[in-house]
Amino acid sequence: MALMLLGKVPHPETGETVKDLDSAKLFIDQLEMLAAKTKGNLNPDEQSLLNQTLTAVRMAYVEEAKPSSAPTAGLNEAKTAAPASAIASTRASSEEEESKKKFVKRY
Repeated sequence: MALMLLGKVPHPETGETVKDLDSAKLFIDQLEMLAAKTKGNLNPDEQSLLNQTLTAVRMAYVEEAKPSSAPTAGLNEAKTAAPASAIASTRASSEEEESKKKFVKRY
């Protein structure tokens, strides 16, 4: 289901590709939960299959979630033109947000 929602596998009934990253992430989280709950209770083949599946869907999610490659020439010019105080305040606010976060999940 996660691969189908990432657009990697066509829908079995319609044959169309669907792209819904939020729903795909929920399925990936469910697989991770199953891996945590069954840890130590699976035979080696089952554990290997679960690990391979998780790796495959995580990589597919990362490929689909990464931003498109846009030209960055104008972006670099804008960064150098910004005043130092604006950059410092942005850094301070991002550091404050990071300190408030207790758990961050990244793929």
